[in-house]
Amino acid sequence: MARYTGSTYRRARRVGFSITETGKELAKKPYGPGQHGQKRAKKSSNYGTQLNEKQKVRYMYGLNEKQFRKVFDMAGKMKGVHGENFLKLLESRLDNLVYRIGFATTRNGARQLVNHGHITVNGKKVDIPSYTCKVGDVIAIKPGKELAVVKSSLEALQKRVEFVTFDEAKMAGTYVRMPERNELNADIQEALIVEFYNRG
Repeated sequence: MARYTGSTYRRARRVGFSITETGKELAKKPYGPGQHGQKRAKKSSNYGTQLNEKQKVRYMYGLNEKQFRKVFDMAGKMKGVHGENFLKLLESRLDNLVYRIGFATTRNGARQLVNHGHITVNGKKVDIPSYTCKVGDVIAIKPGKELAVVKSSLEALQKRVEFVTFDEAKMAGTYVRMPERNELNADIQEALIVEFYNRG
């Protein structure tokens, strides 16, 4: 499946959810895209609700369906609550942690940094955005790289999540622990995603 290259705002309006977690997409037009966006009736069936929840989380983390389902299946093999484990695995992706540390202002920007070989994990270059980081991993900008986009992103960051730390002198962040559910987006109903994939 090809990577989506269309409008992020359009996708956000389609699912009625800020996939950049800033709220900007829905600030001016909090209704569906297109000519009949304001009149279009929202799906009310259980399937429609579950599908919408799955899509908004998939769009938020920028995964295609195959990748998303793979992470979901991995979460099912872990101890604990399936839905919460699923979100924790999504947060453990390298591209997401690059974003959480503040090296990029969006997950798409973080994915680009990883793809272009600007990121190291424990001192070794990793250019796979889906790489699953472990607690204790140190994520840094490749030595010798002074990127203006990274500098401006760090300056723009207002608050960093507590499950990562940042050493400005080393330009490195550490994934110190798995996130707690209450530290993640409260508008996500992960139980609906579990129901979607487990339906008959």
